[in-house]
Amino acid sequence: QVKLVESGGGSVQAGGSLRLSCLASGYTVSSACMAWFRQAPGKEREAVAVINPISSRTDYGDSVKGRFSVSQDNAENTVYLEMSDLKPEDTAMYYCGRARYCSASSLSLFEYSYNYWGQGTQVTVSS
Repeated sequence: QVKLVESGGGSVQAGGSLRLSCLASGYTVSSACMAWFRQAPGKEREAVAVINPISSRTDYGDSVKGRFSVSQDNAENTVYLEMSDLKPEDTAMYYCGRARYCSASSLSLFEYSYNYWGQGTQVTVSS
C-alpha cells in the first residue's frame, strides 16, 4: 500500500529556510517520479518541484526557481524539499505526490500526473 507522509513544516521569518521531508512506503522512491505541490487558502494547488530518479533531472515552478531544491535519499526512501530565502507568499500547505507513470523523459509539473498524495505539512512565512 502506497503511503506518503510529509514533515518538516513550521513557522519562519522571511529570508529563513526549511527542509521538508516526504517519507514513502509501499514502494521505493528510486522507481517513481515524485513532486512537491503547495496550496494556499483560496488558491489552486501549485507545482513546486519534481524529481525524476531515472534521468536524475529536476524541474521547478517559476516562483521558486533558484530558492528551492528537491532531492531524494534512496536509503531513507525519502524525498526532500530544501527551501531557502523564504517569502510570505510561500505560505501554504505543502504536499508530496507520486506520479502515475515515470519514464526517463517524465518531468511533469501538472497535478493530474500524480495519483498518490500525502496529508501535507504547513509552512508559514512571516514578514
